[in-house]
Amino acid sequence: MSDWVGRTATEIAAAVRAGEVTAREVVERHLDRISALDGELGAFVRVRTKRALAEAERLDGRADRADLPLAGVPVAIKDNVPVAGEPMRVGSAATPDTPQPADHPVVARLRAAGAIVVGLTNLPELAIYPFTDNAFGVARNPWDTRRTPGGSSGGAGAAVAAGLVPIAHGNDGAGSIRIPSANCGLFGFKPGPGVVPAEIGADSWGGLSENGPMTTTVADAALALSVMADDPALASPAPPSGVLRVALSVKPPAPGITIQRELRAAVLHAGTALVGVGHDVRRDDPHYPLWAGTGVVGRWLAYPAADAEPYLSHPDLESRTRKHARAGRAVRRMRPPLDTDRERLRTAVGPLFERRDVLVMPTLARQAPPARSGGERSWLRSVASSLTYAPLTGIWNLAGFPAASVPMGLSSAGLPIGVQLVAAPGNEALLLGLAAQLEAARPWTRYAPGYTS
Repeated sequence: MSDWVGRTATEIAAAVRAGEVTAREVVERHLDRISALDGELGAFVRVRTKRALAEAERLDGRADRADLPLAGVPVAIKDNVPVAGEPMRVGSAATPDTPQPADHPVVARLRAAGAIVVGLTNLPELAIYPFTDNAFGVARNPWDTRRTPGGSSGGAGAAVAAGLVPIAHGNDGAGSIRIPSANCGLFGFKPGPGVVPAEIGADSWGGLSENGPMTTTVADAALALSVMADDPALASPAPPSGVLRVALSVKPPAPGITIQRELRAAVLHAGTALVGVGHDVRRDDPHYPLWAGTGVVGRWLAYPAADAEPYLSHPDLESRTRKHARAGRAVRRMRPPLDTDRERLRTAVGPLFERRDVLVMPTLARQAPPARSGGERSWLRSVASSLTYAPLTGIWNLAGFPAASVPMGLSSAGLPIGVQLVAAPGNEALLLGLAAQLEAARPWTRYAPGYTS
């Protein structure tokens, strides 16, 4: 890696603010790396080379550069929120290629803080699946390019794990930040509702979807989240004061889910690390009501149907998306999502969070499946793969609890394993502080092997 590629966002911003390096130089080095490596990874669908360099030069001339928390930091934006002047394709050849008139609020906040948008990242069509392939190409996991980086923020995960950018924006309607973060050995954070502006798709999947950061360090995620949330206090979360009551659980949120042994064991490893830093760690399980699993799956079918509605007559919409939308319409007829479900679920899982401050559980049930084009993966196979490998995250979207995925070692196949941290609403800073303690106790490899130079 060059002098500035591979540095944390925190280090880059400090150097640009101090005049030790120009934003243009930092951005140019990252664009060179994207040009050299993205052909094999498929992380980006659009790279903003000329515009990003021009924006970096303008930032270098700003009188307030020393006050910008993300001064000169290259960031990637998932291609399902608007970036002014760029098309927003949402992973679909059926969507229009007309430039967007204005930035999404999160993009506007990142830019106002000094970040430079270098490109837009790949995702599955309409962000439906936990793997990333579409008409524009297949995204691949830097840890093993035969496997998916996950989804739907799969391009974002691949970009950060290969050192193409230090921060990537993602969004998460049923795990789409945490799933690729676990697959790619990253720290990914999904805030609770109202912390960061959502405004994703037709209705943010009925309020399930949230925007958040994906990074190689907790400090970078905290910095990015503080900007996205317009809450400077989140930039420097304090270590937990006193002893936290931590619950360890490998109980699946619905019947019929099998969690691989190494992924269950990672939860115990995290528990050992947390005992080592002084916390009270015990086995304890949430009470998942029987209807909750089907409630999550029903929403995963029903809400994308609304996003697909404008494109159903377009010949380039994927067949599996049409079938997903058809199933979603059937769900809406038979048992439409109820506004009361979130509160019912919070009532069910709430007693655990009265006994315990934080829940630690697996992020995934299985490790990343192969990276394949959509033509090789039918709708039924796509659904089956989704439900068997990534069924552990969506429950917390329905509940509206903040959650994060933290790297916790490698599997026997040499792939990253993530554990999920969950806390009651309003405890984003607590999760960031605890994650930072885990990072210090169990440091992780920041980049995939083969992408460290």
